[in-house]
Amino acid sequence: MDFLSNDEKILEKEFIDQGYIIRDVANKDALGKIQKFTSEKLSRKGGDSLDKTHESISINELNTFRLEVIKDINEQSWLREAYYQIAKPYLDILVGNELAMQLRVNLSIQMPEDDSSLLSVHADTWSGDSPYEVVVWLPLVDCYNTKSMYFLPPKAADNLSDDFKLHAQGNSEQLFNVIKNDVSWIKINYGEVLVFNQIYPHGNRVNKESETRWSMNCRFKGLFTPYKDKKIGEFFEPITLRPVTKVSMNYKLPVTK
Repeated sequence: MDFLSNDEKILEKEFIDQGYIIRDVANKDALGKIQKFTSEKLSRKGGDSLDKTHESISINELNTFRLEVIKDINEQSWLREAYYQIAKPYLDILVGNELAMQLRVNLSIQMPEDDSSLLSVHADTWSGDSPYEVVVWLPLVDCYNTKSMYFLPPKAADNLSDDFKLHAQGNSEQLFNVIKNDVSWIKINYGEVLVFNQIYPHGNRVNKESETRWSMNCRFKGLFTPYKDKKIGEFFEPITLRPVTKVSMNYKLPVTK
């Protein structure tokens, strides 16, 4: 038995059945502030549209520029709270309301025909992430087809896991060829947010569209759920401690002797 509302059950079922949910951002002002900040970074390089980044920055310059923007966004005291507010009601339902958040928000920029910005097929848990985490993936432009990311749905992912020893000795390209007919390409517009379960394989390919993709990502997990290689205080920090937790952390039994 559970005491979830109908809306909570709908979101829960969608997340479990397909491995992710896409919803309108919960705080449009926060999204606008983030998008404006990143656009201003591009404008200093002569660009006037994130979609057209490739017209003002070369592929050879891209990684240096991307790292500069990541550094700048993570130096903003408001950024992580704004990012959290974008997905807060969905995280409350899917993960819980006492959360730990990744210390740094990441940024991906993928230009057309750029093979230097690829993220090969992987599940985050394969490299030391806890299965209790979710990724909040925020597009700063409309994303579709190869301008987006691909995701292997739960049923296909379970089948792959059952046969994984047959493919474990191959490289990532061989693994992608095994699953390429089963993956779903995420279609998501600016103004929407994706929350996905990173236990399932995902990645990207060479962007064959005519526009550049900008997207951000950050992990969240229940504060009191198990951690693996990425520890609290090193990779995560608490962001929504509740009063009972705060009081209980300092509680001591009375001395009786």
